[in-house]
Amino acid sequence: MTQLYVSDHPLIQHKLAVLRDVNTDHRAFRELVRELALLLCYEATRDLKISSCKVMTPMGEAVGAKTEELIGLVPILRAGLGLVDGVMELLPSVQVWHIGLYRDEETLRPVEYYNKLPTEPTVQVCLVLDPMLATGGSAVATIDILKRWGVSRIKFLGLIAAPEGVERLSSAHPDVPIHVAAVDDHLNDVGFIVPGLGDAGDRQFGTA
Repeated sequence: MTQLYVSDHPLIQHKLAVLRDVNTDHRAFRELVRELALLLCYEATRDLKISSCKVMTPMGEAVGAKTEELIGLVPILRAGLGLVDGVMELLPSVQVWHIGLYRDEETLRPVEYYNKLPTEPTVQVCLVLDPMLATGGSAVATIDILKRWGVSRIKFLGLIAAPEGVERLSSAHPDVPIHVAAVDDHLNDVGFIVPGLGDAGDRQFGTA
């Protein structure tokens, strides 16, 4: 069963519209990606496990809550790097692990070229970060790696998805929630999301 969560928050939808604009330069683009990552992370972490705790306020004792799960961020290089800073503003104690995949332009299949995960899992929850869920190949391959590593809870956090990517990820990993700001119309013949926003990596790093 598909676990797809598309945010309808007004701030997210406004910032996404500016992000899509072809006239948004790469400096503003990076800042918008950071802000959107923070807002989407807020929604994606609503079900973190918590326990009660007691804290002392200036007026006396209060009952509060603390999170019980360690969280790891797994940005898919390179475009996923832009989402890390926003998430870390909300979750400053997270661990960050990098997995490098590139898409073969002929087959559109992911090829792994970098993996710095430690031998054993050090977190209970992983957030896979990639701005675009296009064909879904990179997301599926990354989650395959994380499951073999032994992580039990995994979520995908991105900005824009194509229906084809949602279908592929949901079919391969129905237990993984997908959190995005929008689901667009379709993929074109070279695997880009339409209308999308172009190449997220190039627009972040000014390499278009």
